[in-house]
Amino acid sequence: MEKTVANRPMVWRSFRAKFILLVGGAVLFDLLVSGGLALWNVQRLSRDAATEVGHGLETASQDYIQTYANSTAAQVSLLLGQVHSDVGTLAGVLQSEIDDPVRGADIGASVARHSPNSVSLAYDPTGRWAQNAPGSASVVSAWGYLLGPDKLPRPDVQTDIEASAILDVVAPSLLKSGSAKLQMYYIGPKERPIFRTAPYTDQAQTFDRLYPGHNDANFWDFFFPGVYESWQSWAEDPTRRPVAEDVTQTAPYTDAITGKLIVSFFHPLWTADRKGVAGTVGADITLDQLAEIVENVKVAQSGFGFLAMSDGNVIAINKAGESTIGLNSASGGTGSGVTGVERSLKASRQPEIAKLADGQEGIKHIMLDMEGSKVPFLVIMKKLPPSNLWSMGPVRADTMSLGIVVPEQEIYASLFAAQGKISEATNRIVAYQILAILASLLIVAVAVFAASKRITRGISALANAAQRIRAKDYSVRVAVTSRDEVGEAGEAFNKMAEDISYHTENLEKLVKERTAEIEEAKEEISALNAQLEQENRRLGTELAVAERIQMMVLPLASELQSAQRLEVAAYMRAAEEVGGDYYDVLESGNRLKIGIGDVTGHGLESGVLMLMVQSVARALQEAGNTDPLKFLTDLNSALFKNIERTKIDKHMTLAFLDYDGKEMILSGQHEEVIVLRSNGKLERIDTIDLGLPIGLEPDIAPFVHSRRIPFEKGDYILLHTDGVTEAENSAGELFGIDRLCAEAARLKGKNADGVVAGIVDALMAYVGTQKIHDDITLLVLRHR
Repeated sequence: MEKTVANRPMVWRSFRAKFILLVGGAVLFDLLVSGGLALWNVQRLSRDAATEVGHGLETASQDYIQTYANSTAAQVSLLLGQVHSDVGTLAGVLQSEIDDPVRGADIGASVARHSPNSVSLAYDPTGRWAQNAPGSASVVSAWGYLLGPDKLPRPDVQTDIEASAILDVVAPSLLKSGSAKLQMYYIGPKERPIFRTAPYTDQAQTFDRLYPGHNDANFWDFFFPGVYESWQSWAEDPTRRPVAEDVTQTAPYTDAITGKLIVSFFHPLWTADRKGVAGTVGADITLDQLAEIVENVKVAQSGFGFLAMSDGNVIAINKAGESTIGLNSASGGTGSGVTGVERSLKASRQPEIAKLADGQEGIKHIMLDMEGSKVPFLVIMKKLPPSNLWSMGPVRADTMSLGIVVPEQEIYASLFAAQGKISEATNRIVAYQILAILASLLIVAVAVFAASKRITRGISALANAAQRIRAKDYSVRVAVTSRDEVGEAGEAFNKMAEDISYHTENLEKLVKERTAEIEEAKEEISALNAQLEQENRRLGTELAVAERIQMMVLPLASELQSAQRLEVAAYMRAAEEVGGDYYDVLESGNRLKIGIGDVTGHGLESGVLMLMVQSVARALQEAGNTDPLKFLTDLNSALFKNIERTKIDKHMTLAFLDYDGKEMILSGQHEEVIVLRSNGKLERIDTIDLGLPIGLEPDIAPFVHSRRIPFEKGDYILLHTDGVTEAENSAGELFGIDRLCAEAARLKGKNADGVVAGIVDALMAYVGTQKIHDDITLLVLRHR
């Protein structure tokens, strides 16, 4: 009588408990993962947004500063360019007088008539120099070494004084137009360095006060040593200019007359033949004009600019900037005649600033020590056009750099504010997301617990019934109360219980039936094994016979030694029991035919084709076929028909050497033939154009050709198959044709057997323990 089982109460080891833990855990995991991913995506979105906004603001800020730097650099370049233009204009006027002395004299005489004070100099016994009186547009000074015994300028000096009087006409208008200039002047050549300056000042008196001894030394050597010699070298070779222009700029120095820091711009004048220096014209601008442009730089709240020479010397910066980047205040230095200014980036108290002395362009992020704290700054460096610079020595190229420095906290203020807002919004979203996850977890936990009882009721009944089956109560059945998968499992369980009951009762009968089936299968397996063993023995016997037959048809030692004038030695090794390589030595009367070939692949089919070749070749030789080309054509025709009949998918390369005691004729396509002459010269003969592989076409007559090979006493001929050159060592490297040629040359002088033995030994040593994948055949012929 069937018994049904009821549901068991839930315990923590029950399926229901596990179901709750598994499903609840899976849902919990899913919520945590999906919630975590959502949080991560929010964080990433926030981070990406902050990065993108930051990048945009940073780029915009940097572009703004870069544009500001370019604009400021353009203002500085414009100021310098205007001064260059004015100096060039003055130089053009005086150069025209030098190029046309007559016109220059006329202009000087005209100026002298209208303004005698421009050319009339009075001697000063205290200073020992001569100078014109006030009232002229310019002051001209002639130093003591330019005066004659009468204390008046020498005649050649007076000529320069009169010619330079044109400065009174040109300089005033140039001083009023264009960039503001402190003064403009003319200085004579080294042998007559008069000094004419507009406007009029107490020029010589000021020099006496500030530069004692200047009147006892040449003006150029005392005040600007090296600059005149540089110009003279330019006259000799214009390519010596450091920068391709004549204007030469000085480093900043203290002006003797005004006491201001100035920069001078010289334009040398040339002799009429352009082979020497005829003096210079110049203009001075105060450093204040450059500094005003730079010091007006205002970026954010405290950003500032500076202008530096290529050696790092800062010539313009405001006081606050000077303190920020740790520069020493401008201080005077002594020179031969001018006082310079030294305020170098290299000497900065800030290590990061000292690195800027290299003048490299671009945007740099640096850290500066501000009252013991490291503060990030942004620096933009912009190079100005290069210029010729004099600074106590030969003129050199110099490129000034404009720098703009601004605290990152100020320039990126909008960036920091935007990032703060994004972070605040992100935190608010994260908080809402966490609350939503917690609420979802609570709802899911209640739903899983409520559904678990219904879902696991049928499974619990199946578990109870299985326990009864285990206790050998095969009459147990489960109540099927649903039509879902659990109901189907209940029905399957009841059927299984019936089958178990049936098979238990009929077990002994089933065991006997299965045993009989196994015994019958064993007998069939034994019969198949015996049949397989017999077949293996038969195949082994057939391969052995084929190998024996193949070896039997190879030339005998006596055949190899039968030629009177030739030594013939051979070596062959099959990769398997039966090889596909062919070689033969066929003798007919006084004619000798040596053949070598290689059937595609190796094994029994290749060996059979090799035997066919040997048989047909022997038959043709015995039939008296002495024409090398007809011999190959007839052989191919016979083999092609056999290959078609046997359906062997094979062909072979095949070449023959025909020797009649006088000459050697090569025909057929195979590997390269190596000829080693008695004088040591080695030749490699390619056979690709001498034939076509045997068995591919029914008629190969159009493709077969022959070649005569001189073969004299002491010469060697080497024939080989690709098993020699394609043998591999343990590194997978081939023996190769070059190594085969080298071995043949090394063994020159030995007999044919010695050459074969030496090459085979070298080949086997090269291969070592590696498997030989292809048949190896080697023939050596030596003319006695």
